[in-house]
Amino acid sequence: MQDVREWSSLLVRLVKRYRDPVVVQAFRSTAAATVAYVIALHLSPEPAPLTAPLTALLVVQVTLYATLTTGIRRVNSVVAGVLVAIAFSLLVGLTWWSLALVILVALAVGHLVRVDEFVPEVAISAMLILGVTSVSSSAWARIVETLIGAFVGLGCNLLLPPPVWTEEAGESIEDLARRVRQLMLRMGEEVAGRITVEDAAARLHEARRLDHEIADVDAALRQAEDSLRLNPRVREGLLHRVVLRTGLDTVEICTVVLRVLARTFTDLAKARDPEPLFSPQTGAVVEQLLSELGDAVVSFAVLVTTDVSVSAESAESRLAAELRQAAATRDKLAQLLLEEVERDARHWQLYGAVLTEVNRIIDEMDTEHRSRRLLEELDRQTRERRERISRLTRLRERLGVPEGMRRNRQDAARRSL
Repeated sequence: MQDVREWSSLLVRLVKRYRDPVVVQAFRSTAAATVAYVIALHLSPEPAPLTAPLTALLVVQVTLYATLTTGIRRVNSVVAGVLVAIAFSLLVGLTWWSLALVILVALAVGHLVRVDEFVPEVAISAMLILGVTSVSSSAWARIVETLIGAFVGLGCNLLLPPPVWTEEAGESIEDLARRVRQLMLRMGEEVAGRITVEDAAARLHEARRLDHEIADVDAALRQAEDSLRLNPRVREGLLHRVVLRTGLDTVEICTVVLRVLARTFTDLAKARDPEPLFSPQTGAVVEQLLSELGDAVVSFAVLVTTDVSVSAESAESRLAAELRQAAATRDKLAQLLLEEVERDARHWQLYGAVLTEVNRIIDEMDTEHRSRRLLEELDRQTRERRERISRLTRLRERLGVPEGMRRNRQDAARRSL
């Protein structure tokens, strides 16, 4: 039985490792580059057509959407660079000053044709073509090799759709929420006692570091959003993207508010030093409230990253109960802080700031607030999508595309949502 469990654990780790973006990217890129080189050997006049595998290597991305957009921009960048090189070779040839001028013009052309991150590729292509002896044949060979690499890279993801990375993005969001909860628990334990200014400042620095980690979570979510676009494995891709994006926005707001709350505690510690921040009774309520808010943040993250409806309903019920309990504790804290202000009104602004920041966190995770935010974002995305379809329809009418073909393409575009 022990051997079975060990083998099962090993199998699970291998499967997870296979789905790792780095591993998937390595296998896809290697296969696409090899196939592109083999095809280019038969179609390109060059003896070693390395441009084809290079293009395939750079075109193939983890997601289908990124592959399509990257492939088009890369082909544009290479063709633009080749055309610039042909023009300069016919006029001036290769000298030190013509090379500098080629680079400058190629970079400018790259920005004009809007190839984004492939602007340097325009200059690289121009320099490579300008440096060869037979410009015309090498130029066409480079274009052919680039097209081969781009089509192989596109076909790799079209024939083998890449995995959807929503699970990884969800884990990143949940991990961020748990780190927020851990910081809330530490802050609650410390403010309930006699916290020093140095300890309060240390918690403030931790909250600021959480702010910086949001960028990593956002990168994972952008990859998940790209994997949902144009992916035949996914239905209701727009809904998944909106739920995850609005969920991360809410957790990010809670993280920012937590940083502000840590700053308020630091200011209060400085103002009341060497006295404790709160009375023993008030401090205990603050600790309880931060613990409840931390649990609610984790429940909210679980809610927005759960796909199964039954699990989502359970997470939503748990979140609603935790928010109700947190609101009740908040009201109790407000009464205690009012009594402290009546006894000593010197720090009433900071006490009020504590309540304001707690209210903001509760309000951001409220289920009604979340529903309104989801509907607004869905309406905005749908409206933008409808406008794009309308522009495409007008363009097809000008080009004379048949009505039946236009309807089929529109239906396919709606299903991709």
